[in-house]
Amino acid sequence: MKQTFATEGAATAARGQRIRHEIRVVPDWAERRLDQVLAAALPELSRSRLQHWIEAGQVWVDGLPRRSRDKVRAGQLIHLDAMLEPRDECLAQSIALDILFEDEQILVINKPAGLVVHPAAGHRDGTLQNALLGHAPDLATLPRAGIVHRLDKDTTGLLVVAKTLEAHRSLVAQLQARQVHREYRALVIGEVVAGGRIDAPIGRHATQRTRMAVVSDGRPASTRYRVLERFAGHSLLGVELETGRTHQIRVHLSSIGHPLVGDRSYGARPRPPKGAGPALVEALQGFPRQALHALRLGLVHPTRGLELLWEAPMPDDLSVLLERFRQETRAWT
Repeated sequence: MKQTFATEGAATAARGQRIRHEIRVVPDWAERRLDQVLAAALPELSRSRLQHWIEAGQVWVDGLPRRSRDKVRAGQLIHLDAMLEPRDECLAQSIALDILFEDEQILVINKPAGLVVHPAAGHRDGTLQNALLGHAPDLATLPRAGIVHRLDKDTTGLLVVAKTLEAHRSLVAQLQARQVHREYRALVIGEVVAGGRIDAPIGRHATQRTRMAVVSDGRPASTRYRVLERFAGHSLLGVELETGRTHQIRVHLSSIGHPLVGDRSYGARPRPPKGAGPALVEALQGFPRQALHALRLGLVHPTRGLELLWEAPMPDDLSVLLERFRQETRAWT
């Protein structure tokens, strides 16, 4: 059953300011650890940060300090009063960003191919998170500098970033409720007959730990797709996400026998159609990444309540490849 909670007060997210919350423990949370209840009530804050505040005496239950592992009872009042300080795990760097929209609550970015979203092994800097901190240093107070969803390194297109805790909470809630519209363009191998829906759980690959796979005990995942254009041995699809699992589109399309062009991690070796001209063959064999672009992004503004929609133009490399296919199609008809 989905849990609900009541909060009183508001949070502020500016550098050096305090964050204050009062949270009434509802029956669903009774007999759970204090840090677990706080993490459930305040998903925009990391568990480690909340535990630090508890152990530092900045959290009280019915007016008394408690430990992270202490259980709480229904009806008790949790009071949080702590300083929201910047995190220093990720360095701010001056990296150009293609910003399509920005106000005091959110910013929307058109991500290029090759830009990693979060620092990780092999990519300690030069990431989108580093760039965001260089653009807006106050994002250091937010989890992952306000990033609430991600695109793979070589996927292009739209990402929304929260600039305040209020916006972070709203965007996370919209994503969890499947209220964020995310539409992609995907060039795949094979002539797809008709559109459809893929409902297949996704989890870590049993032997190749850097890959994901359709597995029986994976997390539920749902993808819808429709055919936009057909070429010789290939198809251009419009794809919409209902969930947001790691590599979801790549895994789902590969699972039905239509891997993304250029996606060698999921079985897509270049397959020039029989009789293809040299321009198309060269473009296919030289395409360096998965042919996937996050074209449209729609959501409700966290504070204004307006429905907003953005569209990012197709990147040059994918546009050139599609034009090669269209030229071949015209030549054959």
